[in-house]
Amino acid sequence: MLKFWKKKPAETPPGQPAGPATESVPAAELAHDTDATSLDKTALGEALAETPPPPDAPVEDESFEPIALAEAATAKRGWRDRLSGSAFARGLSSLFNRHPKLDDDLLDELETTLITADVGIEASTALVEDLRKRMHKREFADAGALLAALRQSLVALLRPVEKPLAITGHQPFVILTVGINGVGKTTTIGKLARRYRDEGHQVMLAAGDTFRAAAVEQLKTWGARNSVPVISQGQDADSASVIFDALQAARSRGADVLVADTAGRLHTQGGLMDELGKIARVLKKLDADAPHEVLMVIDGTTGQNAVSQVRQFRQIVGVTGLVVTKLDGTAKGGVVFALAREFGLPIRYVGLGETATDLRVFEADAYVDGLLPASLGQG
Repeated sequence: MLKFWKKKPAETPPGQPAGPATESVPAAELAHDTDATSLDKTALGEALAETPPPPDAPVEDESFEPIALAEAATAKRGWRDRLSGSAFARGLSSLFNRHPKLDDDLLDELETTLITADVGIEASTALVEDLRKRMHKREFADAGALLAALRQSLVALLRPVEKPLAITGHQPFVILTVGINGVGKTTTIGKLARRYRDEGHQVMLAAGDTFRAAAVEQLKTWGARNSVPVISQGQDADSASVIFDALQAARSRGADVLVADTAGRLHTQGGLMDELGKIARVLKKLDADAPHEVLMVIDGTTGQNAVSQVRQFRQIVGVTGLVVTKLDGTAKGGVVFALAREFGLPIRYVGLGETATDLRVFEADAYVDGLLPASLGQG
């Protein structure tokens, strides 16, 4: 029995270091979690004194250790692999398989497919009518040529919003993230922190979602995972105060990027929307140009409702960029085209999976390639 108990802890294969050991950061290097309430009357350096993550932090996400392996495996999967399950991709593949002949019936069904995939009535009608005119002028030899023309039209619709976010020109560069409940906003912030950290930037996070239970702890877990400090207070604290203190801390520490979380504001609740406006006003007391990016996170499964969400958030807090998440699951995929046509706002990133590396910089060609069949008779 004694030999059994001595051998059991040594389960790590020889030569392979344990996961936590490779990720550990000396306490003197970086604070994962800083209480913003201590920033007012104490020295800022002491307030940001590095403390290790809470002892139970690794337990909060038991999948932490296999994350690196999962990311390495999924990074090889292309856009087509990720988007092929969307209603848009399935609908178009099925359509061209059923109608290999070039005629008006094909175009009628194409218009229906685009509308039901959340491209929107106006955009769908405009796309199909343009193709119909060109077909009648005999510009297409067959349905394959029409498919190629559709690809070009869709890319042309998305090209103007293909504008990657450049976090330059300000230090710290302040990104304020907004969006309604359940869109994956906090998770997106964690993925952004990972991306910017891997690019060599010093990143800080502000736990401004003090409304939703456990939102602060969720962001702290992402901070610990990515070795990024998080400025926070408790639940129900004033969100504007938390983010204001975080900007002070980021400036003092010489951070390159500050990403601020906010509560999942329901766009139908005027009071909550007004608070977002308050956050923007408070930040300008420290930096007249802050926030430098107002990044709205959109759930790709919400369809046309996303258009009304963006419209209202844009009026309140001046959205400057979009992130569309959950496009690898049941999302119809067409909402990206509807957003591009309606607002012309830059689509900075799209979420194509669960891991940090699945938050991809938006690429118009890659997105359309992922949705359309490669050729007739092929998914």
